[in-house]
Amino acid sequence: MSSTKPNASPATNTRNRITSSPKARLTSQGELTLPTSNILSEEKNTELSKLEAILEDKESRSDQLIEVLQDMQTQFHCLPEDELRIVAERLGVPQIEVFRVAKFYKAFSLTPRGRHLLTICMGTACHVRGAPKLLDTAAGQLNVSPGETTADRGFTLERVNCLGCCALGPVAVLDGVYRDHITPGTLHKLINAVRKRDKKGM
Repeated sequence: MSSTKPNASPATNTRNRITSSPKARLTSQGELTLPTSNILSEEKNTELSKLEAILEDKESRSDQLIEVLQDMQTQFHCLPEDELRIVAERLGVPQIEVFRVAKFYKAFSLTPRGRHLLTICMGTACHVRGAPKLLDTAAGQLNVSPGETTADRGFTLERVNCLGCCALGPVAVLDGVYRDHITPGTLHKLINAVRKRDKKGM
């Protein structure tokens, strides 16, 4: 009676199909490795290209650190850690110093911020003139708490202890523009206007 070999298991068949592809390979330890997603690679290359443009003509110029970080914050809406390490190397600044500066200044963030930064002053003068209602209005409309970013990355809401313009309170700052003596109703309309403008631009 002739003997026949048992069929390969489904797992073996699947493994054969994967490893037969030129896009996958097995390591010497038998582990399957796949190439990095082309989409992810393209996004990373785009980020690095933007960083190169920011660092142009700033090689080994430690005095340009703040300016570089400001440009990165504007470009990426945050300071990515991998890119900060590149900055440290290119400017000749110790990594610990780069990260210290990045964490010290309120204008910088290591986590992604929204396209629009909304800051509400909660200093004493602003507080007694209605700042808590402003903060509640913004938090309710955006459905976030202070320090958080909306799911669509449209807005980041922040609160600060004082903006140093007490006579103008209450004050809200949207994308660097100070709105003095602002009311909850005006703030609500402002947020809606920005959202409508963003939708038209898409």
